[in-house]
Amino acid sequence: MHTVVVGTSGVTASDVLAVARAGARVELSDEAVAALTAAREVVEALAAKPEPVYGVSTGFGALATRHIGHELRTLLQRNIVRSHAAGMGPRVEREVVRALMFLRLKTVCSGHTGVRPEVAQTMADVLNAGITPVVHEYGSLGCSGDLAPLSHCALTLMGEGDAEGPDGTVRPAAELLAAHGIEPVELREKEGLALLNGTDGMLGMLLMALADLDTLYKSADVTAALSLEALLGTDRVLAPELHAIRPHPGQGASAANMLAVLKGSGLTGHHQDDAPRVQDAYSVRCAPQVAGAGRDTLAHARLVADRELAAAVDNPVVLLDGFGTGGGRVESNGNFHGAPVAYVLDFLAIAAADLASIAERRTDRLLDKNRSHGLPPFLADDAGVDSGLMIAQYTQAALVSEMKRLAVPASVDSIPSSAMQEDHVSMGWSAARKLRTAVDSLARVIAVELYAATRAIELREGLEPAPASRAVIDAVRAAGVAGPGPDRFLAPDLAAADVFVREGRLVAAAEAVTGPLQ
Repeated sequence: MHTVVVGTSGVTASDVLAVARAGARVELSDEAVAALTAAREVVEALAAKPEPVYGVSTGFGALATRHIGHELRTLLQRNIVRSHAAGMGPRVEREVVRALMFLRLKTVCSGHTGVRPEVAQTMADVLNAGITPVVHEYGSLGCSGDLAPLSHCALTLMGEGDAEGPDGTVRPAAELLAAHGIEPVELREKEGLALLNGTDGMLGMLLMALADLDTLYKSADVTAALSLEALLGTDRVLAPELHAIRPHPGQGASAANMLAVLKGSGLTGHHQDDAPRVQDAYSVRCAPQVAGAGRDTLAHARLVADRELAAAVDNPVVLLDGFGTGGGRVESNGNFHGAPVAYVLDFLAIAAADLASIAERRTDRLLDKNRSHGLPPFLADDAGVDSGLMIAQYTQAALVSEMKRLAVPASVDSIPSSAMQEDHVSMGWSAARKLRTAVDSLARVIAVELYAATRAIELREGLEPAPASRAVIDAVRAAGVAGPGPDRFLAPDLAAADVFVREGRLVAAAEAVTGPLQ
């Protein structure tokens, strides 16, 4: 099994995906253990002094003015975890929780949190045992970080609350820890706060969305090319020299992908045949411009994610005077605010909604006999007796409509909390949750376009599609998505097309002919 080693300088997106989705093992580097030890020495030195230090010897948030004596500090750390584990609603997906825990461990290992090495090791042990804390949908305002979700994870480390075992059964956390030989932790000064105060949930969901959208944007280039073929459009609008004079990188990449898929097509260039047209509709002609703008949005989001992956997000943080000197200080800060991540999460939801919108317009054009240039109404076998794909487009339209609602930014909202101490919040967790729904819907929208475009191409008798298009058609039929014919129960076909897109098999089928798409 793949092992991810956590050091002091952050982790990569592929590390997060390996742990969250592939169950990779986690190990702490010697460098991380040394940094944890050094930072802990600073915290313990400050804890021994009579002066109050936020997070070490005080209350939290609006209660930070109270100085907490030595005898109550263990209880203080335990209580912050218990009281903040206040989530409600459905359970969050396992991959999200694993990403959340791993990213918190990444920050802990930076040497800026003051957590003891044994606490960090317990976090790694829980991940490696396949134990997943029960985390709920609601409870984070995205500032101070994802408090409630992270609290539910910290509760598991203490042997409290519920968690899911590697067999998928939810049991008391204490039972699961005991079954895997893991000792519950007893939190000391600052440790409870350090386990809760980060943007890890929203960042984890951003990274997974970026990975999924990378596949879906390539998929959308393929289905746009298939629709162009099915509509007997022209590929001259994809010429590299046209896109070079408007040099947005994503636009050029999308056009190049479409052109690669269409190479050798016998269907393109027929726009001057029986019903001549000077130009294709915007949904066909401007496909690279729209998808390309989304690709450039993805690039910006990756930049933000990479910066966040290199960050140590906590409040307060430990700053060492110099490694090995034994000196340092603890400082309050605002780095836990989720705005940088929240903005790009919302931006991606907007881009995904627009990509879905243009794909739906192409699908509708394929089904309309007045605009499809010779295709039967709704691609039906015997129109009137058969309804063809009429309601498949309804389903697609419903998905697009919901995606437009989900594109309304969460990050423009803010609800003050903690007695106005936390008077501006990011709502980044909410932005991430709705983006996950949008990405899920986008895969379905692309699947419907794939279903319609492949059917339409097969109805163009006597015209041979591009070799890459033929490879896609053959692969999707082999995956259980049936071709033209009389009406049948459509939901299984659409579900199979959805899986075909989601698992990357659409892109793989095209790339078997074109080589790697951009």
